[in-house]
Amino acid sequence: MWCPTQRGNPNILECLSAAVQKFSQSLQEFQFECIGDAETDDEVNIAQSFKEFSQLLNTVEEERRRLIQNADDVLITPLEKFRKEQIGAAKDVKKKFDKETEKYYSTLERHLNLSSKKKEAYLQEADTQIDKERQVFYDASLEYVFKIQEVQEKKKFEFVEPLLAFLQGLFTFYHEGYELAHEFEPYKQQLQFNLQNTRNNFVSTKQEVEKLMNRIRSADQDYKPPGQWTMEGFLFVQEKRPLGCAWTRHYCTYEKGSKTFTMINTENKSAGKQVPEKFHLKSCIRRKTDSIDKRFCFDIEVMERHGVMTLQALSESNRRLWLEAMDGKEPIYNLPVILSKKEETYLNDAGFNFVKKCIDLVEKRGINTMGLYRIGGVNSKVQKLMTSKAPVDVELDPDMWDNKTITSGLKNYLRSARPASCMSLTARKSDDQNYRVCAVHALVHKLPEKNKEMLELLIKHLVTVSAENKSNLMTVSNLGVIFGPTLMRSQEETVAAMMNIKFQNIVVEILIENFDKVSVALKCFHYFFLFFFCLLCALVYPSVEPGWLQATYEGRTGLIPENYVVFL
Repeated sequence: MWCPTQRGNPNILECLSAAVQKFSQSLQEFQFECIGDAETDDEVNIAQSFKEFSQLLNTVEEERRRLIQNADDVLITPLEKFRKEQIGAAKDVKKKFDKETEKYYSTLERHLNLSSKKKEAYLQEADTQIDKERQVFYDASLEYVFKIQEVQEKKKFEFVEPLLAFLQGLFTFYHEGYELAHEFEPYKQQLQFNLQNTRNNFVSTKQEVEKLMNRIRSADQDYKPPGQWTMEGFLFVQEKRPLGCAWTRHYCTYEKGSKTFTMINTENKSAGKQVPEKFHLKSCIRRKTDSIDKRFCFDIEVMERHGVMTLQALSESNRRLWLEAMDGKEPIYNLPVILSKKEETYLNDAGFNFVKKCIDLVEKRGINTMGLYRIGGVNSKVQKLMTSKAPVDVELDPDMWDNKTITSGLKNYLRSARPASCMSLTARKSDDQNYRVCAVHALVHKLPEKNKEMLELLIKHLVTVSAENKSNLMTVSNLGVIFGPTLMRSQEETVAAMMNIKFQNIVVEILIENFDKVSVALKCFHYFFLFFFCLLCALVYPSVEPGWLQATYEGRTGLIPENYVVFL
């Protein structure tokens, strides 16, 4: 790195200052590459802390520049002036003294060599001349001695005073750095807290992504990514030509509502921009295997053309997806419906009783256990708990089942039930905390009754657990990391969806921190529904949930259907 120079030598302080300024600029421009649609609170806080640190470094470097300037003004310049004016003058006096000394001794030597036979008048004149030279020599000697003494005495204050002023500036620089570091302390503490949150989120996200990766590796079918079309992707279209048939690659889309099928030729690049061909679908039929030498084919009929169009999919599973989207005769495999039925088997009275028994036992004997819900139980014991008869028949004998087995079994059961499925989408709509709380409340109202009952039972328990965080170390943030992926799942099981687990954690934190509001809203919902149906005479205003209005009556607030309100 190039360093500025001063008087031909590198100035180390200026080199350091330039390097720190470059580092500060990098921190100021730092920005996370956001995974998902929005940054989390932790990511925002980390970036803001870096900006504050950047400003701190800039302030320190301003003080350093003042220190360097102060060194020139109060130390270097006065010392140079002293050297030029005092030591330089002393050197001039010394030259004069040396000159007069040489001249005097030369004259004295000639005077002593005079012969005594010279005339008396000549000798008297020589004596007078030597006396004059002696006087000039004495004056030069005295002046030189005086200048030496003057320089020696002035050094004691004209050197020490600039040095003291420089040290004062140096101490001021150090003190300013201490004050700035003290002001940055809250940002440092917040940064440490955010770092722990991001580390916890990484662990939970990594586990879910690994599960998804293993599931994708073992799957033998294509996956339909979310998009604006019912189905889209590449298909090979059979085209009849004079010399035979040719298969050309097209990018195709299908919209089920309007039955619109669109395809664009992606092979004919010389024709410039391709105009999409649009058709309206009449029927879709799987092509029999023995009727064509190509694999994965199906036929469609459209209103704009006579006859059939033969298309080739990329694989057997890809063909099934196209047939499913176009209402073809191929059997439809709908994973979300199967998952929904599976979840229904857990959201019943037996499951409610099982969850309640687990919670009662944990609160009775293990609420202060350090690392509660973070330490897993022995897998064989957990499996035995989950498979022993029916959950309603399990008595949960405290001597038979330890805390780790109970908490692990409870998490496994909730992971299968998913009482708050898909609620994490709300946390991504806005960074405003009030909006998030209102939106979560609105989504709670839309949950089925069984889901709401189990969710309220669990959140009430998690509030109790978080209240003892000084002993069990289970803060609201830690509980969000654990129960976010447990209670919720994304509508689409993709890698991108797995990356948004952090928003599921935020929803759980909101539910715990605002449990009183959520609980009151759950209990008062039907009351408001009936009461406003009769009166419609309270404070009514828009809500964040489409199709619903927010109303306040006698200090209570709840949601009512928009179509039940008539404004007078």
